Amino acid sequence: MYSDALKTGRKIFAVAPMIDWTDRHCRYLHRQISRHALLYTEMVVADAIIHGPRDRLLGHDVAEHPVALQLGGSDPAKLAEAVRIAEAYNYDEINLNVGCPSDRVQSGTFGACLMLTPETVASCVAAMKAISKAPVTVKCRIGVDEQEPEEALPELMTRVLDAGADAIWVHARKAWLKGLSPKENREIPPLDYDIVYRMKQRWPDVFIGINGGIQTLDQAEGHLTHVDGVMLGRAAYQNAAILSDVDHRFHGEPAVEADWDGLRDRMMAYVERHIANGGRLQHVARHMVGLFTGLSGSRRYRQILSTDANKPGAGPEVIAAAFAAVDFAGERERASA
Repeated sequence: MYSDALKTGRKIFAVAPMIDWTDRHCRYLHRQISRHALLYTEMVVADAIIHGPRDRLLGHDVAEHPVALQLGGSDPAKLAEAVRIAEAYNYDEINLNVGCPSDRVQSGTFGACLMLTPETVASCVAAMKAISKAPVTVKCRIGVDEQEPEEALPELMTRVLDAGADAIWVHARKAWLKGLSPKENREIPPLDYDIVYRMKQRWPDVFIGINGGIQTLDQAEGHLTHVDGVMLGRAAYQNAAILSDVDHRFHGEPAVEADWDGLRDRMMAYVERHIANGGRLQHVARHMVGLFTGLSGSRRYRQILSTDANKPGAGPEVIAAAFAAVDFAGERERASA
């Protein structure tokens, strides 16, 4: 995947891994809107894979590909075992989280605090590479706490590349391990995109992707003049309709009008299967609430999904009712005016 992108100059657009958000239902929705965007799982801790319900943690719909598994951990042997188990699920990439600053992650001595021990990250990458048939990548910050990013980031990159990492994704801001919540760590430390650009200049033959604070596809295109990949996180989740232009803008597909009726029908069929297997509509509908932000009727759409999807016995008809509230015709008229 990444070597091909470097050889051909093809850029990669990805939806970032987000805890509690990018579960299998979210990814299935996103895949219905973009055929080519690289999708990521939530971070899954290696111990959970080894000792927990593997199918629930690792299972996914074949339609989700290309899809990457993000792992959390700091023990090379445990990460290697998690990769071995995950091999049966045919992920397109295995990514190591070196960026999450939550207290829970810190208590397990992984995530962003691994920026402080790049030699440990390198050992983890080497152990994962020894097992994985898929590319092994790292997603990191530019530094943590009092680290100097101009020293911390290249040291980490040097070590993990020497260990065999296939690509590096950089959230272009520091993480503060004490004093800031995970939400504040996504907003308060200043963004420094230029340092990521400089890493690409230093390692022109390495795939380097950028993440952090990117809100629009125009901004994404701007970053791709400097680096090889771009990740959108909350902007893609909170208004997933933004993904409808990804295949055209980043993968050379013809520009076509979004088929919202087709999306409705596919999601209704998916929900029907999910409910038949013991699931609930709300498991899927919660990811669809922000889909039509800004369109006429979107408020009523959100109300229907947020309220009716939670009712006992709620089924696919709730999705049909929500879509019926949106004025797609009015949006087409405005777009052509």
